[in-house]
Amino acid sequence: QVQLVESGGGLVQAGGSLRLSCQASGRTFSDHHMGWFRQAPGKERRFVATITWNGASTYYTDSVKGRFTISRDNAKNTLYLQMGSLKPEDTAVYYCAAGRTIVGDPPHLYGIDSWGRGTLVTVSS
Repeated sequence: QVQLVESGGGLVQAGGSLRLSCQASGRTFSDHHMGWFRQAPGKERRFVATITWNGASTYYTDSVKGRFTISRDNAKNTLYLQMGSLKPEDTAVYYCAAGRTIVGDPPHLYGIDSWGRGTLVTVSS
């Protein structure tokens, strides 16, 4: 099983940028599709973005398309989420996840094997 640790969260003004990282340990990082989810205060955890095991394909929820970019470096066992044009409604705890399947319309990450503990992103207006 892969262990995941997120970093890079913080306080940023609306319109600003942040880059989240997710460091994986274990030998199976490159075997997994990876994704980012977020949970806003008082709300359910929701899908944000996912990337295939080899980085060839990426998918996003509509609300972040054109603003966020998911990427991975399998040599460094690291997943990234570059966030730009941030809005107050992006405020949430962001979690990375290792999953088995990308399915659906629109595509989402399913079959989660591991979750990180999360990193808090706060966007002030």
